[in-house]
Amino acid sequence: MKIPYKTYLTEEQLPKQWLNIRAFMKEKPAAMIVPSTGKEAGFDDLTPVFCDELVRQELDNTTPYIDIPKEILEYYKMYRPSPLVRAYQLEKALGTPAKIYYKFEGNNTSGSHKLNSAAAQVYYAKQQGLTSLTTETGAGQWGTALSMACAFFEVDLDVYMVKVSYEQKPYRKAVMQTYGADVIPSPSDSTQVGRAILAEHPGTGGSLGCAISEAVEKAVQTDKCRYVLGSVLNQVVLHQSVIGLETKTAMDMLGEYPDLVIGCAGGGSNLGGLVSAYMKDKLTGEGDAHFVAIEPASCPSLTRGKFAYDFCDTGRITPLAKMYTLGSGFMPAPNHAGGLRYHGMSPVLSTLYDGGFMEARSVEQTAVFEAATLFAKYETILPAPESAHAIRVAIDEALACKESGEEKTILFGLTGTGYFDMKAYMSYHNGEMRDYVPTDAELEEGFASLPNVEALGQSAAV
Repeated sequence: MKIPYKTYLTEEQLPKQWLNIRAFMKEKPAAMIVPSTGKEAGFDDLTPVFCDELVRQELDNTTPYIDIPKEILEYYKMYRPSPLVRAYQLEKALGTPAKIYYKFEGNNTSGSHKLNSAAAQVYYAKQQGLTSLTTETGAGQWGTALSMACAFFEVDLDVYMVKVSYEQKPYRKAVMQTYGADVIPSPSDSTQVGRAILAEHPGTGGSLGCAISEAVEKAVQTDKCRYVLGSVLNQVVLHQSVIGLETKTAMDMLGEYPDLVIGCAGGGSNLGGLVSAYMKDKLTGEGDAHFVAIEPASCPSLTRGKFAYDFCDTGRITPLAKMYTLGSGFMPAPNHAGGLRYHGMSPVLSTLYDGGFMEARSVEQTAVFEAATLFAKYETILPAPESAHAIRVAIDEALACKESGEEKTILFGLTGTGYFDMKAYMSYHNGEMRDYVPTDAELEEGFASLPNVEALGQSAAV
């Protein structure tokens, strides 16, 4: 049969449960550590920062599937299920025998997959009786998604936006403000940790680690307020599993199974969600897809980082997580990698990568925007810079199939649209875009900020 361009699931086929990939992992992600005590972080250690139910999800390594509350399902139904698209025109332009599919997550106002977790986190905050939340955002997709969810559930929101993105994307700020959020460029002088970072790095464009520090400080000092995070954490990967579950249902309907699953990787939320159902197959021996994480060469946490315990924020006030990291003190270049500028990677994905269950590659931004432009020409969607990292490698793999004659099935995540990223596209088209790859010496500066876990009495855990 002729496979349609787009495959839409019905409302009834929307997943009713999230898939907890940790339950299928023989080696679980290492527990977080409380830096002040050197002990494993438990429920009581995390609830001053995060919502109670989200902490339970964060710590749950054993429940395979977790029911999605009906209120969140009703919210999802406004923009989900999202389409699985066969990239026929891109295949034709490349002259490849490969079949290319992408899961498109940009069909909501945030323009990204981030709303899947934002809706869940705000719902649980509302259920707990909280009145406000704080967060960070890099490229702005997470801040926008959280603003949307907070407006719907009537919860106040402060967004600390990485300063370079705040300056590059004023329209993102305007959308967040439209939904009622207060947007602050980070690092700022409104928090103690922000002032300290500005003193040490005057003129810095900021980082997600900086913004996290400020958001956490504000949350713990505000009554009936908690901090929520748009990536990295176990709970976020859990919520994003709806992407992979929908994808597998749609691919099964078409009689397809991917040889390659490709996703961009910053903190790991979209990649963790996209691979979830197929990674479960790999872990249980029911399938053998090859997974590829794509990150910017300017912030190469998987390809050049260290698998170690590290702070999740630059201000070093959060618990320690064991992950691939460049060090919480690493300051990425102010390029157009968008939200892929976090110094670490999801502990779930880090553990899978360390165990040999996935591959990682890094790509430079001019090559990324070359791929983005080609994709936009033939598939009509202007992709976000983050998504274009996956597109770059999907195209490379399709061209490799052209040379070898292999008929592989390639699946990648189109995490969002790039309509707020026109400054980046202008920079590329004007020939002003430059590739930046940190030197080993620059990376060593970041690694120097890694905490001495042995001194915390945790040498056995490392």
